[in-house]
Amino acid sequence: MNHILLIDFGSTYTKITAVDIEKEIVLGTARGITTVETDIMNGLNQAIEALFLKTGKLKFSKVLGCSSAAGGLKMVAVGLVPELTAEAAKRAALGAGAKIMGVYGNELNEYEIEEIAQLQPEIILLAGGTNGGNKEVILHNARMLTTLGKDIPVIVAGNKSVAPQAVKILLEAMTEVVHTENVMPKLNELNIEPARETIRSVFLRRIVEAKGLNKANQFVDDVVMPTPAAVLKAAELLSKGTEYESGLGDLMVVDIGGATTDVYSIAKGDPTKTNVALRGLPEPFAKRTVEGDLGMRYSATALFKAAGAKRIADYANLSAEDVEAYVEKVEANIEYLPQNEVEEKVEIAMGKACTSLAVERHVGQLETIFTCFGSAFVQKGKDLSDVKTVVGTGGVIIHHEQPKEILKGAAYSESTPEMLKPECPKYLIDEEYIMASMGLLGEVYPDVAVRMMKKYIVRG
Repeated sequence: MNHILLIDFGSTYTKITAVDIEKEIVLGTARGITTVETDIMNGLNQAIEALFLKTGKLKFSKVLGCSSAAGGLKMVAVGLVPELTAEAAKRAALGAGAKIMGVYGNELNEYEIEEIAQLQPEIILLAGGTNGGNKEVILHNARMLTTLGKDIPVIVAGNKSVAPQAVKILLEAMTEVVHTENVMPKLNELNIEPARETIRSVFLRRIVEAKGLNKANQFVDDVVMPTPAAVLKAAELLSKGTEYESGLGDLMVVDIGGATTDVYSIAKGDPTKTNVALRGLPEPFAKRTVEGDLGMRYSATALFKAAGAKRIADYANLSAEDVEAYVEKVEANIEYLPQNEVEEKVEIAMGKACTSLAVERHVGQLETIFTCFGSAFVQKGKDLSDVKTVVGTGGVIIHHEQPKEILKGAAYSESTPEMLKPECPKYLIDEEYIMASMGLLGEVYPDVAVRMMKKYIVRG
């Protein structure tokens, strides 16, 4: 039996994809409303019934899942210097597929502890200090975290000289405290992969049960990772390929949802222009950013404020009043969809604004500096101007007739020359909505996953 079922327990919908790994084809896709508050199996069974109406009854040799249900994996990152160890902790958490609720640097105070308690994170990542460096801050923060009054899993990924002490302090108040390697062992040297894997392990062991996903255990062989981590895995596979199957090279993925827009880049991001010096932390080869104020439904009003009515109106070639009227309808009813040509244009323009702003926040920037030898440039972040492939996924891209128009927001613009966005990319569309599923499949059949993505992710 060569059929595998791949499940994404999403915040709104449970999406399923059935594949035949021998023929390397998608047998069918379907979705049901996610029912994590009652019984996760209700929504899953709804999706399976819808699938079987298309395909006939199927039997599966393996069932794998990922999840962003109930708000996804919510985390708080704590470090020493905000621009260094706190930023490194944030990147580790984002790469693991987390939704970052807050990032804290220096010594935590009582107000920040109250804020963290109110945020109700599901995992706290505690970093701080290079190996052999500052010891006091991470120990202070460990002691402060014991006053939260909540039993939250804590991952300690800071100065190895005092990490055992920090773990002992935290175990006075927390049931689960896990140590992993320092996210910044040396100044400006990132080491985030061990923390990513530890976050994923804690997520699977503890958070899946808290979200009621354990009720699906009799049906699902394994809930492998948070959904964003599955998309990142798929993006890496599609970019780098495997030993036996070539990839597409450096690429970017834009995933526009109702609440957030996620951007993934698989590229080194070194300067492509001459006379450029790098500044800031080194960038991860596989990078994810998530923008909580850029979304098509839950975050429509926030998008309107972030982009501005004029920007969206200019994209749509309409008036600001047309844009505002549509956003108000979406705000009143998140299930509202365009009913006429004007609203369709606004919807596309909102998608393009999500893409443009999210990519601007993801890519690096060039800053001109003046020296005694003339002008020079400083680059902070990744230079993605040479990226040749932009992949679009998410409802507004998949279900619209002009997905390429939405994705054009990812491209370099002469109006913002300092933004190191792709200059001449080709646009590919995840028409079957399989990116997360292929990330799951790639855990067991990476070659098949790469070939299927190259088959089903099509030119826009």
